[in-house]
Amino acid sequence: LQPRESEDAFLATLEELRATGLPFPVVNCFVPGDLKITGPDTDMAELTAYVETVMSRAGRAGIDTIVFGSGSARRIPDGFDRTEAHAQLVAFCNMVGDRAEPAGVTIAVEPLATVDCNVLTSVGECADLVREVAHPAIRLLADTFHMMRDDDPVESVVANGDLLRHVHVASVPGRLPPGLDDCDFTAFFGALERAGYDGRVSIEAKIDDPATQLPPSLAYMRELVG
Repeated sequence: LQPRESEDAFLATLEELRATGLPFPVVNCFVPGDLKITGPDTDMAELTAYVETVMSRAGRAGIDTIVFGSGSARRIPDGFDRTEAHAQLVAFCNMVGDRAEPAGVTIAVEPLATVDCNVLTSVGECADLVREVAHPAIRLLADTFHMMRDDDPVESVVANGDLLRHVHVASVPGRLPPGLDDCDFTAFFGALERAGYDGRVSIEAKIDDPATQLPPSLAYMRELVG
């Protein structure tokens, strides 16, 4: 979407992507690290202008889901009041939701491992934020890589299945596609089934040779879902 690039640059990229014939309904890397969502340097006017560009371009590109990880942007600065930071996150999500919904876009809030961020670090914490915001365009993501690193229980996926919009999968510790190393995804996929989730599952992993790595990973995941 290149929200900091010119309209011409965006249109050229969009044309190039469409020429591949491949769909691209989901994107991540939402907010750059220098555009702060929490802390004393937050500029809501700048955030709003950025988000409006993103949503305008996402709507035209046919993107229906944007993942809100953005650990550097949302990280709470050391010493900053966490209650105030929480209020900033709620305000940001409301602002984003109001602009995402008319564009046909849903925002999926991604829990990040504690080594990567200091806020929104579990499925339960992110679900609490989504419920507090209570905006139809703000929903939840689950990511096996982050969950397994922090022992985030799969029961949180079951408990919050009504909010779940998107899923990322990768192994721990190697961050490889499922089935390519010694990492058991049975409990996680079982939790998705119990949660009633029937949406997308994206491999967000280190992939050096797609033609070799992806077919066995897909076969493994198909076995897990029966």
